[in-house]
Amino acid sequence: MATFGERIANFFGGNDTETQEGLRSLFATELKDMYYAEKQAVDALGEQADASTTDEVRNAFLQHQSETRNQVMRLEQVFNSIGIDVDEGTCDAIDGLVDDAQRVVSNTDSGSLTRDAGLIIAGQKIEHHEIAAYGSAVTLAQVLGYTEAARLLQQTLDEEKNADKKLTMLAESFVNNRAASEQDGDNDSYRNDLNRTDNADRQGVVNPDGTRYAESTTTTDYNTGTDINRGSTFGI
Repeated sequence: MATFGERIANFFGGNDTETQEGLRSLFATELKDMYYAEKQAVDALGEQADASTTDEVRNAFLQHQSETRNQVMRLEQVFNSIGIDVDEGTCDAIDGLVDDAQRVVSNTDSGSLTRDAGLIIAGQKIEHHEIAAYGSAVTLAQVLGYTEAARLLQQTLDEEKNADKKLTMLAESFVNNRAASEQDGDNDSYRNDLNRTDNADRQGVVNPDGTRYAESTTTTDYNTGTDINRGSTFGI
């Protein structure tokens, strides 16, 4: 019986056909499960957008929903690149994460920033799952010599990481701080709260680019994320 070291050497030397076939089968299974998960994510992102309180959070989910539709098509390209039929697997993880997001909606008040904070958390849980799945798939594709598949999967992996980063920036820019104020009794409606002057609420709040809001009164267009007086962009 070959030692582990010998099997590794044989594998990378192209002589361990048993292991190569096993990894190809594993890669195909992972691909099918990811395809299922992405299609579930498209629907979930639409539901999260509909349930969001602020335009900023809603638009973030809608933007990533559009991006995810492209990721579904990209996975179909991966299937074609390795010569197997496009097919859906299953993914208990994504099913559970989608259920968690739905539970956030059930357990929070409509029109509250607490709901937005919870939806961002639920969204990031899904992103972290996808980052893990795509990272592993990229590694498998590289080991198996699927150069085109690895390139396509890496593109989606980068998008998932960026989506996660954007959700963090959104939460840190205003949602979490205002959600905390909301729990203290401020129950004002925030939906479509555009072009408002609210410097007093922002003192000490950090912009996604790392800067802090100026002490002077500043008017912001929250639809575009543009600070009218200073010209900086902090939205998604």
